[in-house]
Amino acid sequence: MEHAVNAARGEVALKIGTVNLVLAASIEGLSAVSTALDCKSLSDLFVRLSGTEVAATRAAIQFLTIEGDKDEALAALKLKHFSACADAFTKVLAHHFEGEGGNAPAAKGAKQNHSLGGSGKK
Repeated sequence: MEHAVNAARGEVALKIGTVNLVLAASIEGLSAVSTALDCKSLSDLFVRLSGTEVAATRAAIQFLTIEGDKDEALAALKLKHFSACADAFTKVLAHHFEGEGGNAPAAKGAKQNHSLGGSGKK
């Protein structure tokens, strides 16, 4: 069964064999992956996940899965799935580096008003 994916929250679908998963890169999940792999930086974590290191791939599936049977997925994991894993990990991490949706035009306008000595109010 496929699970609903909320892309606005940075969720990404991943299929391993017949197992459908939904991944999300919460700070807690990323911290658990980083700790399990003894990563020294976010760059190190990114390289290990996007490069589909075996231990990194297993840790990411374990700690970033928010829906689906991660144990079944880990049991089914084969090298042929690593390309899809790398793609999913890259997408899930990219969500943290993309700009916030919010009300960017209004925020930019308020910032400009303040830099001109205005209060930002009309």
